[in-house]
Amino acid sequence: MADEYQHVSVLLKESIELLNIKPDGIYVDMTLGGGGHSEAILNHLTTGTLIGFDQDTYALSKAKERLTRFSNVIYVNQNFVHVKEALLDLGIHRVDGFIYDLGVSSFQFDIAERGFSYQLDSPLDMRMDQNAELTAYHIVNEYSFSELMQILYRYGEEPNAKMIASGIIRARLIKPIETTLELVEVIKKSLPMKILSKKGHPAKQTFQALRIAVNDELRVFETSLRQAIDLLAPHGRIAVITFHSLEDRICKQTFKELATIDIPKGLPIIVTEKPMLRLVNNHVITASEEELANNNRAKSAKLRVCEKNE
Repeated sequence: MADEYQHVSVLLKESIELLNIKPDGIYVDMTLGGGGHSEAILNHLTTGTLIGFDQDTYALSKAKERLTRFSNVIYVNQNFVHVKEALLDLGIHRVDGFIYDLGVSSFQFDIAERGFSYQLDSPLDMRMDQNAELTAYHIVNEYSFSELMQILYRYGEEPNAKMIASGIIRARLIKPIETTLELVEVIKKSLPMKILSKKGHPAKQTFQALRIAVNDELRVFETSLRQAIDLLAPHGRIAVITFHSLEDRICKQTFKELATIDIPKGLPIIVTEKPMLRLVNNHVITASEEELANNNRAKSAKLRVCEKNE
């Protein structure tokens, strides 16, 4: 694969500032990707250590190239759902900060053969971990109508899920749907002109839904986030950058749940205990006008940060 594929980190300045990095701390980049956030963290460390997770071997190799001048990096080629086990294996029981930059790396979108993009022709793949068995081809060609409709509606929030699922079933009866652009054509044929004429690509939400299903992204993220919170040291922080409402909802609800102590109304109770977390930013942070002008992929990015209480 060519070297021209680049990943531009989103909300870099804001997330690094809010992590409140200690020079001697232990930090974990849960989504190493192209290494942008990791590089920024490492620039703040002296005797500290960074651990970078990525299940994508290509992303890991690109990050290693970028971070070659740093000796205080440990690379973990695993899905971040295994973070607790992996860190304990390394003898790490407390972490000063975690960062998640969810979604797909720019170079995963830009490299056609990965099958993430509805604008580049390639086999239907969408695996972040190239060793995983389940692909988008398998879902599109083998899942039932009701399974397809549920995936499109739940993960893609696609209002036309029923029409698109019906179109996929009809098309695959004739021949398997093998490539990204074949699927795009099926989607276009499934929708009436009044929908096709609306702004935005008609396949966007379907491709998002398939990617989330292939990689089990929502379950994996919530499981990983709760493990990270358990591992967080007192005053340690977690920064999470999400790119769609389902991820953001998981983050928001998890943080809120652990930053709140529920007291029945009307009971004269003096609260002496602190909740596990404190919200660092009560309102979600989005990209600045300047960043949006330079990186269109920052448009849907949302940043939330929490800190662990003592």
